[in-house]
Amino acid sequence: MTSLVDVTNMYFHYPRARNIAGAAAWTLEDISLAIQPKSTVGIVGESGSGKSTLVRVMCGLLHHQQGNVKFNGKDLSEFEGDGANDLRRENQIVFQNPRRSLDPRMTIRRSLSEPIRALHNRQPDDDEIIATIERVGLGREVLSRFPHQLSGGQLQRVGIARSLSVQPTILYADEPVSALDVSVQAQVLNLLMDLRDQLGLTLVMVSHDLGVVSRMCEEIIVMRHGRIVEAGRTDSVLARPDSDYTASLLKAARAASLERS
Repeated sequence: MTSLVDVTNMYFHYPRARNIAGAAAWTLEDISLAIQPKSTVGIVGESGSGKSTLVRVMCGLLHHQQGNVKFNGKDLSEFEGDGANDLRRENQIVFQNPRRSLDPRMTIRRSLSEPIRALHNRQPDDDEIIATIERVGLGREVLSRFPHQLSGGQLQRVGIARSLSVQPTILYADEPVSALDVSVQAQVLNLLMDLRDQLGLTLVMVSHDLGVVSRMCEEIIVMRHGRIVEAGRTDSVLARPDSDYTASLLKAARAASLERS
């Protein structure tokens, strides 16, 4: 089976990132991974480990300096120019903070319509917009509202609907519940799993929460300091971690769980 996303020996640094010797300070180093179609993959690690940067490179939002990144068998460089919209349409991100990902000047209806106009070059009809918002468990009455009139949980559902409106192949959820109240986190995670199953999506979850990843993801990638330290089947990695770092994350997660209980 051809991997949907294939990364080989990839290196990335931000333009002005330099070490004390003046050389490029790599944010991501020697990254190799493969994501299969319709799989659910978790990327975990502490803040600053490179998780979100990796997602942006795989989506083509950031350009790597070394190595290869392919989507559906094509190098990302082949999507430049006229093909850029094809890559954006196939790869969508649900961001961590829903309030920052929506334009406060736009109604929800317009926020859902904009990606379709931009990436499919057409104006969606009202039935399509209503179906999109109802798919994420919201009623059509929210379409006339502005972001400040909705709760955090409702806004994240709108963000998910906006990403799904262009019918992507892969959905990256970058810490999708960390900015939400605990009471609504489970609702949003359940929604993502339901949509994954209904639409046949490939889902990549970025999280610092091992509990979320163990519940949702078949495969896990553990990152530290811009490198992958461990990867494999989630149940196997968490049951018998090879990396001391993975073991420390597990220990911390168990301690946090005991504190909450």
